[in-house]
Amino acid sequence: MFSSRKNTFYILAQLRSFTKTAEKLNITQPAVSQHIKYLEEMYGVSLIKKEGRKIFLTEEGKFLYEHIKKILAMERQITNILKNQSNIIKRYRLGATKTIGAYLIPDILGKYKMKFSNQEVILEVGNTENILNKLEDGELDLALVEGLFKKEKYDYKLLKKDELVPVFSACHPFARRKKVKLGDVLNENLIIRELGSGTRTITENYLKTKGYNKDRYKIFMEIGDITAIKSLVKWNLGYSIISREAIKKEIEEKSLCIIEVEGLMIEREFNFVWRKGEKSSFIEDFIKFSISTL
Repeated sequence: MFSSRKNTFYILAQLRSFTKTAEKLNITQPAVSQHIKYLEEMYGVSLIKKEGRKIFLTEEGKFLYEHIKKILAMERQITNILKNQSNIIKRYRLGATKTIGAYLIPDILGKYKMKFSNQEVILEVGNTENILNKLEDGELDLALVEGLFKKEKYDYKLLKKDELVPVFSACHPFARRKKVKLGDVLNENLIIRELGSGTRTITENYLKTKGYNKDRYKIFMEIGDITAIKSLVKWNLGYSIISREAIKKEIEEKSLCIIEVEGLMIEREFNFVWRKGEKSSFIEDFIKFSISTL
């Protein structure tokens, strides 16, 4: 059975507050301190250090935290495997980043359900950072992410390549021009995805390679919802750099237009990602099926 003291340390390492940890675990602050003291005496090391009111993990504390995190993820995975073995309907959890979750994966899931009627794939959508954190914590069996991630930490397979394109309202003056300079585009109001988004990270990294740091372009709004971004651009409140997958309908309707920008070409990957060495029959089947449907 997992130690309650280790669980206390795990929560404290996340919240960095004795008060919040005590509240979450419904115990007293002295009890939290006693749990940490017990572990430090048992291992013969300091696990946390205090600087004023702030709490930091020592190197030993960081090691223990990562160890506990792996144990909890493994326990969740074992629980799910055992449940699926005894259930007629097998349930799996798939995480997808926002562009993929809204515009690519729903059709794949629908077709997959038609072929594998005894499987339920529960979809969770979030930004790249959140989805990968949940994958590491064992809350997801498989993830499908857009853009950059630490490939050395995971096993992964490419689903397809995608392009990020500059998008303006059909009412914008740029819509009547054949080609626009990048500097002129960056003088306009940029409506960009939230921090932690793969789209945003790739966009900012690309612009940096072109000599444009954040202080050289105008971030007008930061929005987490892709539909909201498209609506704001339609109303000519700014422009965005967004996945070509996400604007197919609007391009057909001619409410949005892709502007050709000199020297601008942003490509990224849509990758399936899973924990190293944990490739299951579900992961193998789902990836194979998804690639075959595109």
